[in-house]
Amino acid sequence: MTKIKTTHVGSLPRSNELSDLLFKKDKKEKIDLENFDAVVKNDVKKIVKKQIDLGIDFVSDGEMSKISYATYVKDRIDGFSGESERKAPKDLDDFPSFKERIARTGGTPSYTRPCCTQELKIKDSLSLTKDINNFKEALKDNNHNEAFMNAASPGVISAFLPNQFYKNDDEYLEKLSRIMSKEYEEIVSSGLHLQLDCPDLALARHMTFKDLTEEEFLKRAEKQIEFLNKSLENIPQSKIRMHICWGNYEGPHTHDVSLEKILPLILKANVKTYLLESSNPRHSHEWQVFENVKLPKDKTIAPGVIDSTTNFVEHPEVVKNRLVQFSKVIDKEQLMAGTDCGFSTFAGFGNVDENIVYKKLETLVIGTDLASKAI
Repeated sequence: MTKIKTTHVGSLPRSNELSDLLFKKDKKEKIDLENFDAVVKNDVKKIVKKQIDLGIDFVSDGEMSKISYATYVKDRIDGFSGESERKAPKDLDDFPSFKERIARTGGTPSYTRPCCTQELKIKDSLSLTKDINNFKEALKDNNHNEAFMNAASPGVISAFLPNQFYKNDDEYLEKLSRIMSKEYEEIVSSGLHLQLDCPDLALARHMTFKDLTEEEFLKRAEKQIEFLNKSLENIPQSKIRMHICWGNYEGPHTHDVSLEKILPLILKANVKTYLLESSNPRHSHEWQVFENVKLPKDKTIAPGVIDSTTNFVEHPEVVKNRLVQFSKVIDKEQLMAGTDCGFSTFAGFGNVDENIVYKKLETLVIGTDLASKAI
């Protein structure tokens, strides 16, 4: 029996203590940095052990040290300042009463999101080294090797930390790809797999670039993949994963660009594994796209078979059936089982209760085992 391996998108709930420290750090309030490092290290140990005990194959450090999946770079790269314009997703614009309800109930995280206002240069490489060392130590403690570390793509940084310094977006992306390549290479050289978080290729369509035509957006997305590939030139494709996201929020999602439109572009990326939203009601039908697209033999798909925005715990049979469905259009050897998105995209924010997160991951493991036997 060929076993389908399990994984998830990366972020996991931080402890209240760590979330408080991350927000103080984000606001440049004075904190005890030695205590911060100790809390991060301890939480990484706990989170890694939890995943391994549940039976997750490819585990993460939960992005414990980061306030968010993208804006963490402002603390590692000089050249960002001020505050960028916040654009609500276009689907929420269509439903103002729902948009207001989200704002009123605190459903929108508050964190610093600056612009690029001067020449970019690395100012802190130690934080990455600490992240890697904490993660590797936790893996060693649990005698586990299969692991990945998240990193922001040049495209997502350019989409959410916009350019106000370089003469055009191409120049900005070029600079970002050169700088971020150092982070990517260090992650992979440490023995970890690299996961690139790329909501710029999906979410940004109905958020940052909601005023563009679809054709204009697709041209921009193609350019972002071009610069992404430049940043990966020194890394084996087999060590790279990519997460495509339409936004980790419960909402109408009526303006999401279809997978059918972006798939030909994202398959040009020099990555092995694609983690795609596949279980939420807006994208659960898109396994059908692969009826007309033959996945290259050197690529793997990790469909989300667990929804990251709802506290419903999927039945193991549901997980199994979702994977069986994908196996009709993708070879079993090219399948992994994943989640739609992370469970704590921003520190302190997540739709799913922390204890339910781990129950959902337990179900992921049980349902995938059923699928491995059934396919």
